[in-house]
Amino acid sequence: MPGLYLHIPYCERKCLYCDFYSVESMSSLADFLRCLRLEIGQHAQFGKQGQPFETVYFGGGTPSLLSTQSLEKILDKLQQTFPISPAAEITLEANPGTVNLRKLKEFRRAGVNRLSIGIQSFHDDELRFLGRIHSGREAMECVSLARGAGIDNISLDLIFALPNQTLKAWKENLETAVSLEPQHISAYSLIVEEGTALQRMVVRGEVTPAPEELESEMYLLTMEYLASQGFEHYEVSNYAKPGYRSRHNSLYWNHEPYLGFGPSAHSFWSGEPLSGPMRWWNAASVGKYCKSLTQGQRPIEGEEHLSSVHLLTEEIFLRLRTGGINVRKLHRDYGANLVEQHGQKLERFLQERLVTVEGETIRLTSRGFLYCDEIALELVA
Repeated sequence: MPGLYLHIPYCERKCLYCDFYSVESMSSLADFLRCLRLEIGQHAQFGKQGQPFETVYFGGGTPSLLSTQSLEKILDKLQQTFPISPAAEITLEANPGTVNLRKLKEFRRAGVNRLSIGIQSFHDDELRFLGRIHSGREAMECVSLARGAGIDNISLDLIFALPNQTLKAWKENLETAVSLEPQHISAYSLIVEEGTALQRMVVRGEVTPAPEELESEMYLLTMEYLASQGFEHYEVSNYAKPGYRSRHNSLYWNHEPYLGFGPSAHSFWSGEPLSGPMRWWNAASVGKYCKSLTQGQRPIEGEEHLSSVHLLTEEIFLRLRTGGINVRKLHRDYGANLVEQHGQKLERFLQERLVTVEGETIRLTSRGFLYCDEIALELVA
């Protein structure tokens, strides 16, 4: 079933590690919201295929900076344009310090039933380094406010392998997160992305990334500890209590169709009204985005028609990151026989305890997750 993604590109402050498109000035907000509704209307033909849309995801940026009225207008436009399931998962990303109890209650009444809170750390020194606007105490209070607002599906984002972060400090972050009883935790290692303030600091020698061995140790600790607390490790960086996996993100990982709206948003679709699988993406600029839509044009910056070879490559990467590769299904859908083509590699992965084979499914072990991309690259060679 398809999903909908809305990119809200506004932040109070740009975090030094973030490479998602966002701007700190909200002077263009009114124009952006008007154009966002125009873009949604351009895709009305995708709502006529009879498939109910099962997820709506507000990402960014910091979507929780929106007023309730603005959020309601966007949801109204979506509902007028697409058949949205009454049981749809509607997620809003929120940062501590941008919401209070009243606003969260209004978001809940507007239809938001899942909150993804960008905490990143509960240690104030780590938050200051990352450029976050909140404190550890405010992060914990935000979770409490969400519960008080009636939102009972809460996900917490955390980052590990910060410069100078100790294994003990990371364990404390995990323990604090679990004590707040979220339904979902996303735990990412800090990546030095090109073009970010963090990359410039590293190049200038002002910051030294965490050693790879310590990063691996933190990742293994994350998997082990969250498993002991009843969380399912269902994707490389994502952990959920039973029944609370992110339905929207699972669309991406399962090659399900989705439409993205807003600057830099990506879309993927196969089947009607298109002639074949396609991916396209919008210009990463509010100005370019609004100019195109005001002129009656689509705001896309690029698109690609996806071949079966392209889809096979993505399928191997995505399946390894999630539930594992079912070799029979892969052969049926793409004509690829991993056992025949890569038997020696698979045997080596087994001997090195990087994968297990359960029936017809190849799955990564905890240690294998440390080398997920490297293993996938060998299997698509």
